[in-house]
Amino acid sequence: MRDFEDNDSRKYLRAKSRVEKLQAFYGHLAAYLIVNICLTIVKISRNLNNGETFEEAFFEFSTFGLWVFWGLGLAIHAFATFGIEYILGKDWEERRIQKYMRDEEENFKY
Repeated sequence: MRDFEDNDSRKYLRAKSRVEKLQAFYGHLAAYLIVNICLTIVKISRNLNNGETFEEAFFEFSTFGLWVFWGLGLAIHAFATFGIEYILGKDWEERRIQKYMRDEEENFKY
């Protein structure tokens, strides 16, 4: 009975951790979109007021630089949130935990 409760507890903690990672990613995505949209509007408006055409203002590198570089960071975050299981396997974390527990048990026997 105790093993069943421990297993349920570990499952719950893993699920909770996964939900927290998803929340963090979605928060990151929302910040990325909101900040970049607002900055893009401000930059394009400023450039239009400085006499540039819409095409010149829109296609300026500084307008898209933040999108690109922050987007790389967001892509890494997305990969860490969603893609790591495909490389390491779904049970990788549990196997590593069990291995470290066995190693510790073997190293600290008296």
